[in-house]
Amino acid sequence: MGHLLWDETVQDRTKLALTAMRKILRRTELNAKQLMGETGLTPSQLIFMQMLDGREEQTAGYVASRMGITQATTTALLQKLESLGMIQRRRGDKDRRQVLLSLTEAGRKVLDIAPEGVHAQFHQQFSALQDWEQSMLIAALERVAAMLGEDDPTVAAVLDSSEHLSGQLAPPEPDRREDG
Repeated sequence: MGHLLWDETVQDRTKLALTAMRKILRRTELNAKQLMGETGLTPSQLIFMQMLDGREEQTAGYVASRMGITQATTTALLQKLESLGMIQRRRGDKDRRQVLLSLTEAGRKVLDIAPEGVHAQFHQQFSALQDWEQSMLIAALERVAAMLGEDDPTVAAVLDSSEHLSGQLAPPEPDRREDG
């Protein structure tokens, strides 16, 4: 009888954990849809632009390291944002191999109207937690990621459900090198 009760408890906890994950995914999805509707941008594109906001020109490598994304993902994001007229790039004056990025006036205007996303909301609430709470939450989330197969190199450090919004998964980007 004790074994049966333990199985039911584990099943109940599993359901609670899966429900919590579905809530996170749903909130992320709704935020992405709202952002796309109001600005035409994905969450990753918005965060990329936010990395350039209020700063001097930055390199693509700097933005990639701050966002925790690959160079290939960075290249794809900056190409898309450049084609939308949100950012511009230019060669460095001292080192012509260096590519410097900055927001355009259109990019600044879009940032001004962009809604507060789940990333900002999470950051605000996460920052208010005590150190031990932050550590416990990170450990729990890393454990969940490991349970779900976190080895996927295409997973970005930024929540983005744009592939799901379009109804298809984009093919993985080839690893292209760009100085920056």
